[in-house]
Amino acid sequence: MNGAVYGRVINFHMIKNYFFLLRFHQYIKNFFIFLPVFFGLKIFDYYPLIATSAAFSAFCLVSSAVYIFNDYIDREADKKHPTKCRRPLAAGSVTIKSAAILMAGLLSSGLMIAFTINIHIFILIVSYVILNILYSVKLKQIAIIDVFIISAGFVIRIYIGYEASGIMVSEWLIIMTFLLALFLALAKRRDDLIIFHESGNKMRKVIDGYSLEFLNVTIMVMTSVLIVSYIMYTVSPEIRWRAGSDKLYLTVIWVIMGLMRYLHVIYVANNSGSPTMVLLKDRFLQIIVIGWLVTFGIFLYN
Repeated sequence: MNGAVYGRVINFHMIKNYFFLLRFHQYIKNFFIFLPVFFGLKIFDYYPLIATSAAFSAFCLVSSAVYIFNDYIDREADKKHPTKCRRPLAAGSVTIKSAAILMAGLLSSGLMIAFTINIHIFILIVSYVILNILYSVKLKQIAIIDVFIISAGFVIRIYIGYEASGIMVSEWLIIMTFLLALFLALAKRRDDLIIFHESGNKMRKVIDGYSLEFLNVTIMVMTSVLIVSYIMYTVSPEIRWRAGSDKLYLTVIWVIMGLMRYLHVIYVANNSGSPTMVLLKDRFLQIIVIGWLVTFGIFLYN
């Protein structure tokens, strides 16, 4: 291999490592920012959509900076994980200095964009950063508190969407978002506990505060409460009036199917470590999500 080709290969791998460090695949969670414009029937309105897209971009930049910080804190623990050991800082494929420079650039860029949009969005994103710093440094070691902080991050995303678009969503939707995030976080902790039982490697100190029985029970409780909350949301007179449809309850089928599929991933496949990767790889789950979006969209925008 000549020098030029070798250099291109090296550059490609370096770029790939930096992209991996940014965790672009996690941006899928940031689409919760668009929930207010979707449920507020403004998805095709120019200003709310543009403002929300700008807020989404700012949050994505900041969230990548948060992931870099978290990877730095977790780099030693990640080396023991069967998949997280491939993260750039844990694997040593990106230097700490380079990661720190990139993190600072992403954070400052995201905050500048947020400030130009809306001071309230800026405050919410700063709050998200502070919450995640506390989480990475200490709070993720406290059982129950750790999963509640993860869930709070999803609620912050919805409020950012509200501040960007000026469209507030139903209290039911905020509650369901929190419950869904809690369900996914508990499933992730269960995966950490399963790995510990099988390999003896303790991925996180917080798993000392959990047991398989506790996680199994709480996951099922969250599933039940989430389904009931969604049913009550779809039959709520206020929501039916706002949506202009009395058939939203039919979308419950997709929600139950989706939760059952994810429970299958948790208890049969034992592969709930990364909810984002589950969604990106599981065709069945993707079909369910698309089916729900299309069905709900038809009832909303008919």
